[in-house]
Amino acid sequence: MTPRMAKALINGLLIGGTLVALFPMLWMLSASLMQPGQANALPPPLLPAHATLYNYHALFVHAGMRRYLLNSLLVSGAITLSSLALNLMAGYAFAKLRFAGRETLFKALVGTLAIPAQVAMLPLFLMLKPMGLVNNYGGVIVPAMASAFGIFLVRQYARGIPSELLEAARIDGAGELRIFLHIVVPLLKPIMVTLAIYTFLTAWNDFMWPLIVLTGQEHYTLPLGLASLAREHSTDTELMMAGSVVTVVPVLVLFLALQRYYLEGLLLGSVKG
Repeated sequence: MTPRMAKALINGLLIGGTLVALFPMLWMLSASLMQPGQANALPPPLLPAHATLYNYHALFVHAGMRRYLLNSLLVSGAITLSSLALNLMAGYAFAKLRFAGRETLFKALVGTLAIPAQVAMLPLFLMLKPMGLVNNYGGVIVPAMASAFGIFLVRQYARGIPSELLEAARIDGAGELRIFLHIVVPLLKPIMVTLAIYTFLTAWNDFMWPLIVLTGQEHYTLPLGLASLAREHSTDTELMMAGSVVTVVPVLVLFLALQRYYLEGLLLGSVKG
């Protein structure tokens, strides 16, 4: 086989794999534009006979998806902002500040990455219940305000900040807070973008923990709202596909638009220090 034929074969396989991966999402979008009942035909049509936005109208007017969307934006935004602040401070402290037990504490923190998140859900729920954080946004936001992965990512990147730069600022009389805000934070911008995207996507798509801690439907996020919609309208395929589009497409577009910065930050964080 000539190099040209091998290249064409590889490209063909990649294109074929991409189409296979994208087909369910494209059909989801197509089905969301179909008339009620059309997607249940056998065999199901690939394209709508007469495209309509009726399903999206019903979704927001009658199914309460507007409330779920606002809840997801509120929860994901609050988690992203608080996680950025706490992870940046903790990661910088582990990288550049000296305190007793720093290395031992960091090793214990990294060790928690090997523990499945599901194992901690019951103890976490029992801790939050006496604090009054069950069935409100705080029960979802507080446990996600800092993460071992985020601290590890920031720490690896922050180790590359020259210590001489920080010492010079201290000699000039700058306090630790001023050093962090005016010197460290600007240098951490690449990893901040990566961490913000990762945290927002994780919070937006989270299903298990909100399902456990949120018992009132008025607090449901989009994934929970979509599951509730599937139970109530199990035969309304087009309506459920519209709900899936509303849930998936915004974060998919966000990730595709910012994936270059996301991958840049991951790669930089992996080679720093």
